[in-house]
Amino acid sequence: MNSSQSAQLRSEITAMPDWLRRPIGKASEISTVQRIIKQRQIHTICEEGRCPNRGECYAQKTATFLLMGPICTRSCAFCQVDKGHAPMPVDLEEPQKVAEAVQLLGLRYVVLTSVARDDLPDQGAGQFVKTMETIRQLNPETQIEVLTPDFWGGTGAGEAGQRQRIAMIVQAKPACFNHNVETVRRLTGPVRRGAKYDRSLRVLSLVKEINPTIPTKSGLMLGHGETIEEVVETMKDLRAVGCDRLTIGQYMRPSLEHLPVQKYWTPEEFDALSSVAWKIGFSHVRSGPLVRSSYHAGEEG
Repeated sequence: MNSSQSAQLRSEITAMPDWLRRPIGKASEISTVQRIIKQRQIHTICEEGRCPNRGECYAQKTATFLLMGPICTRSCAFCQVDKGHAPMPVDLEEPQKVAEAVQLLGLRYVVLTSVARDDLPDQGAGQFVKTMETIRQLNPETQIEVLTPDFWGGTGAGEAGQRQRIAMIVQAKPACFNHNVETVRRLTGPVRRGAKYDRSLRVLSLVKEINPTIPTKSGLMLGHGETIEEVVETMKDLRAVGCDRLTIGQYMRPSLEHLPVQKYWTPEEFDALSSVAWKIGFSHVRSGPLVRSSYHAGEEG
């Protein structure tokens, strides 16, 4: 990054509204988690995505583990996670390492997510299942939520392959199955390269078809130029496929290589959207500038 780019990024950070600024949390809690994660050579989206809530979540004994390495095979224009080069080989010991970290940290609620792994025959579905099974062996009281990619592409591409991969995870009975649409239909192309709006809705629909008792969840990141009407329409689309839970947060530009923020939505606007979401029929709603997919996830059960 040259001096001009550095100055531009500093200017954007300075221009952020006050409601997006918050303390990162207790250094001792964050350093403990970071040490255990580093020792086991595993990853959390809390760290890879530089989540503003990680200190708060760690204090509440929750964390989100990033499976199958920190490098994604897709290139979404909003995401902090690394991309653009070959992903790491799958670590066959990762399920055990994650389970041990959960035990050492005394986590009561765990979210398992992953980068997209279009290079793998099963898109990584098997690694989700193995990790869930191993966590339960060491931590039988810990609840496990999954936040998955769409499992589309690679070997066995198409609807049949997608259904098979989703079924593998549903049969492992997560406490909640989360898949984020991220943005409204009109903006899916430029924001989520390699993804499709209806394909994401299908993920949530398939979960309910396979096991209607498992709660489903999705999330939106605002600030890409969407309108209130488009956000409400997306809520209705999610409810139409049986989505139970919703998170809505503010997109914050990680670097100049990512999409610029088109608008900072106010806390009052997030509150208004929350009211609409409850009326539409979601059973759990988290809506606020700093809300992320796994924010207070353990309180939803």
